[in-house]
Amino acid sequence: MSEAGGGRGCGSSVPQRAPWSLVAATAAFCLVSATSVWTAGAAPMSREERQKLGNQVLEMFDHAYGNYMEHAYPADELMPLTCRGRVRGQEPSRGDVDDALGKFSLTLIDSLDTLVVLNKTKEFEDAVRKVLRDVNLDNDVVVSVFETNIRVLGGLLGGHSLAIMLKEKGEYMQWYNDELLQMAKQLGYKLLPAFNTTSGLPYPRINLKFGVRKPEARTGTETDTCTACAGTLILEFAALSRFTGATVFEEYARKALDFLWEKRQRSSNLVGVTINIHTGDWVRKDSGVGAGIDSYYEYLLKAYVLLGDDSFLERFNTHYDAIMRYISQPPLLLDVHIHKPMLNARTWMDALLAFFPGLQVLKGDIRPAIETHEMLYQVIKKHNFLPEAFTTDFRVHWAQHPLRPEFAESTYFLYKATGDPYYLEVGKTLIENLNKYARVPCGFAAMKDVRTGSHEDRMDSFFLAEMFKYLYLLFADKEDIIFDIEDYIFTTEAHLLPLWLSTTNQSISKKNTTSEYTELDDSNFDWTCPNTQILFPNDPLYAQSIREPLKNVVDKSCPRGIIRVEESFRSGAKPPLRARDFMATNPEHLEILKKMGVSLIHLKDGRVQLVQHAIQAASSIDAEDGLRFMQEMIELSSQQQKEQQLPPRAVQIVSHPFFGRVVLTAGPAQFGLDLSKHKETRGFVASSKPYNGCSELTNPEAVMGKIALIQRGQCMFAEKARNVQNAGAIGGIVIDDNEGSSSDTAPLFQMAGDGKDTDDIKIPMLFLFSKEGSIILDAIREYEEVEVLLSDKAKDRDPEMENEEQPSSENDSQNQSAEEIRSSSQEVDLVDQESPEESSLNSQPESPSSADMDNAASVSASEQNSNPMENHETTSLDGECTDLDNQLQEQSETEEDSNPNVSWGKKVQPIDSILADWNEDIEAFEMMEKDEL
Repeated sequence: MSEAGGGRGCGSSVPQRAPWSLVAATAAFCLVSATSVWTAGAAPMSREERQKLGNQVLEMFDHAYGNYMEHAYPADELMPLTCRGRVRGQEPSRGDVDDALGKFSLTLIDSLDTLVVLNKTKEFEDAVRKVLRDVNLDNDVVVSVFETNIRVLGGLLGGHSLAIMLKEKGEYMQWYNDELLQMAKQLGYKLLPAFNTTSGLPYPRINLKFGVRKPEARTGTETDTCTACAGTLILEFAALSRFTGATVFEEYARKALDFLWEKRQRSSNLVGVTINIHTGDWVRKDSGVGAGIDSYYEYLLKAYVLLGDDSFLERFNTHYDAIMRYISQPPLLLDVHIHKPMLNARTWMDALLAFFPGLQVLKGDIRPAIETHEMLYQVIKKHNFLPEAFTTDFRVHWAQHPLRPEFAESTYFLYKATGDPYYLEVGKTLIENLNKYARVPCGFAAMKDVRTGSHEDRMDSFFLAEMFKYLYLLFADKEDIIFDIEDYIFTTEAHLLPLWLSTTNQSISKKNTTSEYTELDDSNFDWTCPNTQILFPNDPLYAQSIREPLKNVVDKSCPRGIIRVEESFRSGAKPPLRARDFMATNPEHLEILKKMGVSLIHLKDGRVQLVQHAIQAASSIDAEDGLRFMQEMIELSSQQQKEQQLPPRAVQIVSHPFFGRVVLTAGPAQFGLDLSKHKETRGFVASSKPYNGCSELTNPEAVMGKIALIQRGQCMFAEKARNVQNAGAIGGIVIDDNEGSSSDTAPLFQMAGDGKDTDDIKIPMLFLFSKEGSIILDAIREYEEVEVLLSDKAKDRDPEMENEEQPSSENDSQNQSAEEIRSSSQEVDLVDQESPEESSLNSQPESPSSADMDNAASVSASEQNSNPMENHETTSLDGECTDLDNQLQEQSETEEDSNPNVSWGKKVQPIDSILADWNEDIEAFEMMEKDEL
């Protein structure tokens, strides 16, 4: 879950759609008691001890729930330090955290189905009566659509599901007549106005009384929402539709999921954290499995189980393959950039990713689930609780802990999958820590700082909705629960929805709308929930063998890998340097390279070569780390080569005083004239009005017969192309609206169509980042008439045009022949997109390993084969080591300062030599040179 705790329930990754009975069985299979299957490394826990711990959980719940009812109800939440209720508007604002509060007795609604799971049926009946009598959903208050859906709508539906179950049993709730369901339907209709956007993604907030965009609503001006906020609706909304027969709820939730899927980054199959609800542009382009994205993945898998739509499973499998390829670095889960997934986006992890091992169990991928869970447990043993965020070397990044339940959830599912009593001991530790450090006289208080043990005056509703539910189920036998929990699926807030909904009111079309899947190679896709009867048939120590190397991983620093963790930490060794983390400007990294026997050599042609000599390493372990580093560099190179499937296009300024010397790297489009198959397009440029090109142009006379400049944003690329084409433009250049973006720091991409037939678009369309686009815009301001050439690659400059437009000059450089000019300025690429870096590893183990990094913008085939180290396999990197580029460029500046006769090499010719004929332009071009460097 993005901001609250995220309970995630049992799901199935059945590869082919099965009849409902099979789906129900596989979906619930994760919950089958597996106490008969356990690994020999842990002693079984007696039934008496499990019962004792279960009773302890019941007492803890009574302490929390009783104090809420006594001191806080009907307020939304309990403030356990001051023994009073938290009422929106009466306490100092906590920002977004308060958006969960809607003056609707949040904790009571969130706790309804927990009461039944804990066999407190009388208390449940009393609680339902209180909800029906006291709760008002028509309050003038702005709430989070996401939180209200998972906590309140989910709580009402979970309460309804168990109310009808109890009524059928004949003892309790005989008076009940779907009243909770009617409240849920009322709330559902109150949330629907949030979906009134062009994309179908909901606004992040809504006023329960006035909706959105009205003056009295005080909301509806937001433009961004998190992926989880928009993608964690389908279970509750679909269940509401299936319960009531009103299909509109499921339709809106499906549309939001479909839009997120279409907006995934196509080369990596990852999604970002934050998206613009109107344009679909990614606002935050980092990707992980924690805050902001987490429950989106969870709901794709569970939507397949509950609704029986194959496309949801296919989408989940596609995303999961990308997660395991880029984000998973067992036992770590590190955020990456969606466009450059081999680069980590940050060096810390947030606590919400603790749900992921549980989801992996449901998917059937048990080994990484065990590894990550064990790493998290070691962090907990060090700090008593999981900090809100912690670094890759397991230091506290954010010290708060709001009693999140995700780790307890994963512990529960791992125990049910493996039957390993080790996880019962983990649960026991959680109980002890809660009682020892979080328990206060009026409930349980969140930790303000896990390092000091200080408290915060909050007890979130998810603590009662999820934590006690998972802990009780962990220790309970089947006969301890008054209903068959295997007949239900857990939502992200651990609310229970019956699996029989999959065959009820199926009025929604279930055609497969998923398209453009990546061909995957993942045998785990054939698994359902892991079968405990075959999981450890030949190796009862399987789970322990995975956990054992991670026992001391938190004590010092990052894990060195499964093989030598304990040995390395006992010796106090530094963590190995990862190729993706290497920065040539970091003195510590250079020292680590030296220790590993890796030398960094600057070559005369501007490249940097990495060479490893194992005999020069400080120890055999360091030599092994050096070899691993070199192998990672090769793998990084190989992966980046695969990702560079898109050749860039060129925008070349051919008018005075540039004459083809300025070549801007551009991205192509999936529609319009293909410049790689047709002749280039040449013309003067003109800005469109409106500049975003999202409506009929008001200045068609200005763009007629010219190449139109358009700003990115507000509408689809194809729509912009149609509008400028209809105005008579012969081509279009879309300029990024993200100020400061550049192709030397961001990867190029293809401009996608709008999902419709784009054969009507006949003109070429190219994309420029902001920095490159500014070069054209600045040229227009200074010279008014600017002519460009759109092509698949840069053309030779036009000497005839230069001679026609320029008078004779006394400068000797004007006599330079066209052939000399062509040879000296073939590639003046002010914004280098490719920046290939070469990396090689010697195929002979006894010889040194080497990796070459090329900082040139263009490298010929002969240059690529001129590696000083012979008999090496060479591959091209995509210029990911930006810090290394900066270092090399700084070195280049130093060399030029000391020797004015030294040229820029193969990348860029000196501006002063190229434009010596026109002294008035030198200053402008030197500024371009400075910007590039």
